[in-house]
Amino acid sequence: MAKEDTIKTSGTITECLPNAQFRVRLEANQHVLIAHLSGKMRKMNINVVLDDNVEVEISTYDLTKCRITYRNK
Repeated sequence: MAKEDTIKTSGTITECLPNAQFRVRLEANQHVLIAHLSGKMRKMNINVVLDDNVEVEISTYDLTKCRITYRNK
């Protein structure tokens, strides 16, 4: 998946799932998506917990899955 083929938005972590996956509620339209951590966040051991505000990239091929790219403070 190329970086140009993504939709960037922000959301909030609502549930922590196994295998470093999360449920994210988008701020724009309140949809709930399944998200996983991006490679840089996994490599740098950035912890994401419940109720964190995060920035995500949604795949244009499957609008139910996304990737967490940044954790807002």
